[in-house]
Amino acid sequence: MKHKYEAMIVFDTKGKEEGIDTLVSTVSKEMEKAGAKLEQIDNLGKRQFPSSPRHVEAGTFVNIRFEAESSVLDAIQAKLKLNDNVYQQFYLRAAAK
Repeated sequence: MKHKYEAMIVFDTKGKEEGIDTLVSTVSKEMEKAGAKLEQIDNLGKRQFPSSPRHVEAGTFVNIRFEAESSVLDAIQAKLKLNDNVYQQFYLRAAAK
């Protein structure tokens, strides 16, 4: 059964030559390849962290709404964990309307 999810992906762009649009495009293609149906992508901009864990002072926050099976969500998390540009990832199952 498919469910709707929201993903908050935080990108570490420090020292990277690619633009944020290229990074978001790469991640969205990986999500679609895993079986997710993307609905909306919102770039929330770059924000400073209150502390700098792992020597990262800021990140670009992107909110992605999508529909997928729960097994697809596990595959997406595993795939993005290997992506060096993804600093953090959080997932939330959207409430049924």
